[in-house]
Amino acid sequence: MDTKRTDKDVLVKGIKTMGLTLILMFLGPTLLYVGLSNPDKPLYIPILIVASILCILAIFFAFKGLKTIMDSMFK
Repeated sequence: MDTKRTDKDVLVKGIKTMGLTLILMFLGPTLLYVGLSNPDKPLYIPILIVASILCILAIFFAFKGLKTIMDSMFK
């Protein structure tokens, strides 16, 4: 019997994390562009802070999702 199988529950968790990453990968840079194109608005600094946090979260969740997917396949 082959014991090296993909853990489907962990794989689904990794795919959901990658879905969140995809949303953040579009939302972060879009918000950053909007923030940088309006430097005279009163919400300039808060928008830049939120956009930067979203971009960093996108990178974090991308690594976390890929690690989860790899763990489901190779552990």
